Amino acid sequence: MPQPSAGPPEDRGILLVNLGSPDSTSVADVRRYLNEFLMDSRVLDTPWPLRRAIVSLSILPKRPIEAAEAYRSIWSDEGSPLVVTSRHVTELLREKIDAPVALAMRYGSPSIRAGLEELLNNLERPVREIFLVPLYAHFAMSSFETVVVEAERQLRKLGNPVPMSVLPPFYKDPRYIRALAEATRPHLDWDYDHLLFSFHGLPERHLRKADPTGGHCLASPDCCATPSPAHDTCYKAQCLRTTAELVKALGVPEAKHSISFQSRLGRDPWLQPYTDFEFKRLAGEGVRKLLVICPAFVSDCLETLEEIGIRGVEEFKSAGGNELRLIPCMNEHPAWIDTLKSFCAD
Repeated sequence: MPQPSAGPPEDRGILLVNLGSPDSTSVADVRRYLNEFLMDSRVLDTPWPLRRAIVSLSILPKRPIEAAEAYRSIWSDEGSPLVVTSRHVTELLREKIDAPVALAMRYGSPSIRAGLEELLNNLERPVREIFLVPLYAHFAMSSFETVVVEAERQLRKLGNPVPMSVLPPFYKDPRYIRALAEATRPHLDWDYDHLLFSFHGLPERHLRKADPTGGHCLASPDCCATPSPAHDTCYKAQCLRTTAELVKALGVPEAKHSISFQSRLGRDPWLQPYTDFEFKRLAGEGVRKLLVICPAFVSDCLETLEEIGIRGVEEFKSAGGNELRLIPCMNEHPAWIDTLKSFCAD
């Protein structure tokens, strides 16, 4: 796992990288974005000819129309919530540290290439090292790994002018847990019945591919509770660890919370239980006031604001629940900005 450099922060150029978003809610822009996203071999991990066929023939004809409508339901006057929030976070971090900070998106604009060039072309503050900050607390080949691989590729294309170090997944870092707890705590004042931790889902095969032991992940029901080197790259084990640490920090009773995984795509098995199934199960078991938190994301986006905050509310109510409240991501919370500052100073 890449480790952050111990070099002085003033010599570093900080590159924050988030997922990305379409440039607009037009179907054409959404189609372009989905094509870039889904043609990433670490997202849809099939051989290129099959991937191209699946994306072109099965997904792009209809999904951009549906996705464009979903984006319209959350779009602000400034643009995509994820991009807007990421820009604000970048500006706030610039005020906190004495080093150049640039923002990039893995897909869409601004690109990782553009972010690197912004740092390398800063004549007022020459950069001797790039410190890459993937804005993902947990390791997954379709999030953290693809950011690192793309940044390395673009840096090579630029001639490798400076070395690059990488902030590793921070799912259990006490600074991250404290920031997440501070951002979450005020929302627990509500008299909720249950707190659901809804993490972004992954195909089960992604965990097996990332398993360096070749035989630990998903090999037994208690694999995440059994110590193993596989946990360094196991998304599920890291999600469980984040949940355990946050529950401990907030004092949430064991019987009052659970974990699920959202946003599945296709027919292959994904991590379970599925969030939409949990809405029905919890409502059926008498939960009427449901809190949902999405710790896989540091910034609110389509998967939080629309999938949970709009569709999830409808699904929970239709199953018999009375109210679902979405706990916002950390977004621009001061504790999160301070945590990013401390990461950059390591």
